[in-house]
Amino acid sequence: MEIEGKNTTMEKSKGTIEAEISKALTHWEKNYLGRGSVSVKTDILRDMVIVVLKGILTPAEYSLCQDKDGLLSVKENRNSLVESGLEELKEIIFSMTGQEVLSFHTDISTNTGERVMVFKLANEVQTK
Repeated sequence: MEIEGKNTTMEKSKGTIEAEISKALTHWEKNYLGRGSVSVKTDILRDMVIVVLKGILTPAEYSLCQDKDGLLSVKENRNSLVESGLEELKEIIFSMTGQEVLSFHTDISTNTGERVMVFKLANEVQTK
């Protein structure tokens, strides 16, 4: 299966893979979380896939973020939701890059409403 993914990946440009990951993650957000972000930008750097999702917080969540307890609550809840879908996210990244995800890191800015996701891969993504 991994060889199949690598062959597919090698036929595509880096920009094409990045765009496909952005589209797939937007689709995942809408199906899994019930709503998607306003925009998604993906960058592949060596053995990492870095995704920035903008506009993910609801107006109610922005209101909660006015004090420290609310801010921490929103971060914890949002991170728990994403972590609960991590296996599906790993499958998406594998299918697009042909590389296994070794680790996943994420954080959300309650000021800007952006989430950053970093997928650390087993190897560099090879493209033509």
